[in-house]
Formats: sequence, C-alpha cells, structure tokens
Amino acid sequence: MDAEAAARELGAFFRARREQTRPEDLGLEPGPRRRVEGLRREEVAALAGLSTDYYQRLEQGRSARPSHAVLDSIGDALGLDALEREHVGRLARAARSPGARPRRTPDRLPRSARLLLEATALPVFIVSQHLDVLAWNPIAAELLGEPDALPAGERNVLMLLFSDQAVARFADCEAMATDYIGMLRLAVARDPEHPRAIAVVGALSVRSAEFRRLWARHDVRDRVTGDKTIRHPRIGEIDIEWDAYPVPGTTGASMIVMTPRPGHEDRLALLGALAATDRVEPAR
Repeated sequence: MDAEAAARELGAFFRARREQTRPEDLGLEPGPRRRVEGLRREEVAALAGLSTDYYQRLEQGRSARPSHAVLDSIGDALGLDALEREHVGRLARAARSPGARPRRTPDRLPRSARLLLEATALPVFIVSQHLDVLAWNPIAAELLGEPDALPAGERNVLMLLFSDQAVARFADCEAMATDYIGMLRLAVARDPEHPRAIAVVGALSVRSAEFRRLWARHDVRDRVTGDKTIRHPRIGEIDIEWDAYPVPGTTGASMIVMTPRPGHEDRLALLGALAATDRVEPAR
C-alpha cells in the first residue's frame, strides 16, 4: 500500500468509527440539536487532546505521520478494541514508510489440514484470506450447499452470502456477512493490490448495495465465532456454534468448524447420514 492510499484508508477508518460511536457511549449528552448520530469531529479531537483541524486532516488523509501517542489517544477517544488498534497501527506504519509488496504465494493447504477434514464428523471447511473456499468435507457441503456446484470464481463465502439463495439458507445473513467482511478488510489492509482482493470487492460492490453499505463501515475481524442457525431444505433449522482457527503454513487461511448447539446433536447426526447417503454411488 502506498503512503497516500494508507493515509486515506486510515482516515476513512477513523471517520467510520466516529460516525458509529454514540455520544452516550462516552458519557456525552446527545443533545436535541445534534445533526449526526455519531460523534462530531470536534468531540473526538477534544477527547483525544488534539486540535479539530489536525483531526480533520487525519480523517481526510492529509496527515500521513501521526505519532503512536496520537493514535493511542484517538483509540481511547473512539473506544477502539485491541484488533482495531492493531489495524490502525498497520495503516499508520504504511502511511509513514510504505514497504515492499507483500510476498504472494498460491493457497496450498498442508496435508494435515486435509486429513483433519476427512477424519471429523463435524462440518468443516477452509477459506483463504480472501474467503475463497479451498476445501470442505461432505457434511459441510450438505449443510451449506455443494461448492462444486459453483464456478471456481464464485466459490467464495461472501459471494454466497450475497446471493439469492443465502436468505433461505441462513437465518441472519447480515451478521454473518459483517463478520466475514471484517476478515476480508484485514486481508485487504495487508495487501490492497492483491488481484483476488480487488476481484472480490469489485464484484460484490457491483452486485450488492448491502455489501457496499457494510464495507463502508470499515469493521475488522480476525476470526468469526458465535451461534448460527442454518435452514437445511430437508432437515429444517439446525443451530450450530461457528468458530475459525488459523491454518498453519498458509497465508491467512482459516478453518471454520461447526458444532451443534445443545439439543441439535441428533439433527447434525442426521445431516451426516444424508451426506454419506448422497455420496454413495447408485447401483449399476
């Protein structure tokens, strides 16, 4: 990322966080004449101990060298968490001294990861840093839909979530999409000129106004976790817990593991039986 692009991205992140922070979250009075839902620039500047002009230039990407102390002060003012502060630090370093282009290597999974997919009875799939589905086991395909049925370029979690079929399959598409968009945002910050990052963000921006809205929030996530409800066409609703783990030896790949919520173990077992049956070759 060049210095100007990094400074603009840093400013856009600060603006998004400011607009999403409610005054009452920081003990400020909302006030009857407030024209914006979030904080004003002058409020963030005052909380961070900065001049309004300097903070405004930061948001506009016109100040490329904020110090660590300034970043910490803004982080405190906006209530940034540890991951958001790490994201801000990465962008600020790129703005101060842009480095060489990150090394790009093909997404190759270690043999141990593929063996784990085959060995487990839980639905598991692996995604790249740009959320392309690299590998999956049969029960994951049964639960979420068969990736092989999609063109290779569309075999991507976010493209699935912003497809017509997603609303029928996933009970809360927006919450899921927000998590995965946050993961993609971190990958883009590490290497914004990566061809796959450009292709995924570009395709989804053209395809979906909802994606454009969520992308503009500048949320960041290092992993996805939580409870999800999947609507299976033959079994009905299955409640699962959804967690992501880094895959060693890869550039940002994650293994997504789904476990049944209490009371839904039998439904997941039935799902496994369906997956096994669907993959048995018919007698000739």
